[in-house]
Amino acid sequence: MRKWAIVLIPFPFTDLSGQKIRPAIVVNELTGSEDCIVVFISSVKETTKRKYSMNVKATSANGLKVDSVVKVSKIATLQKKSVIGEIGMLGKTDQMALRGALQNMFL
Repeated sequence: MRKWAIVLIPFPFTDLSGQKIRPAIVVNELTGSEDCIVVFISSVKETTKRKYSMNVKATSANGLKVDSVVKVSKIATLQKKSVIGEIGMLGKTDQMALRGALQNMFL
């Protein structure tokens, strides 16, 4: 698993009533650990720009099927074995934007 990889994972609903397979971005693979830190992606377009969201265009390189929204505040630490598979890599420009959004959220 690589940093900035876009992977598919079972994503629990916030009320824990179930889960759905969703894409996420690996923001730290935690080398030497069984865990990784991911940020979730949604295909649901937002009608207004939110402080902790970032738009990402679907490309063949990132593997997304539709333009999507990175939910910067939806962060999880998961066991690497829960990752179903890698579908692509986040582009360099989007990597820089996500890095900045994460820093802004925590500072």
